[in-house]
Amino acid sequence: MRFSTAMAFPKSTYRWMVVTGGVIACCLLWASPGRAEEFRLESVGVRGGFSANGGRDEFHQAEFFGNWNLPWGWNLGKEWHLQSRLDLSVGWLGDSSRNAVVGTLGPTLVLDRAGWPVSLEGGSSPTLLSSYRFESKSLGTDIQFTSHVGLNWDFAPHWRLSYRFQHMSNADLSRDNPGLNMHLFGLSYCF
Repeated sequence: MRFSTAMAFPKSTYRWMVVTGGVIACCLLWASPGRAEEFRLESVGVRGGFSANGGRDEFHQAEFFGNWNLPWGWNLGKEWHLQSRLDLSVGWLGDSSRNAVVGTLGPTLVLDRAGWPVSLEGGSSPTLLSSYRFESKSLGTDIQFTSHVGLNWDFAPHWRLSYRFQHMSNADLSRDNPGLNMHLFGLSYCF
């Protein structure tokens, strides 16, 4: 009996894993001159929105989320700071006829400037769906990956409004991989 050491992933999945691994490795190497932070709950909130594609595959999403500051942060000059964070969300995803539970857990980087109420963020998270088949499209598998970029506005003490554009796909783990782009708007309480 012969065993193969090669896994049965498509080439695009290998590329995705190599790029993600490279980004994580660079962040860890870059972390050494950074300042140590503490692992703490940063904010909790609600988020909701709609698919960016529109048309026949109109999806909606609503979720609760929590963000924890990780112990790694980097000062980028006198006023700029890059903070690593762990994001967790659980919510609902649906089209006109079917619904699913959606959950994510993954890293995010947040760039802010001292004295500015606006910050930028970007991240990528493994995602689980309770169902991947919807009337308007099949997302291919219940394992997905969600990447996002966003803008946060701390409009009052302890309160934040946010916008994020996110892309969810299964990274070619399935033959069906249509992807789903969403516009999400959030309100959170910051500790």
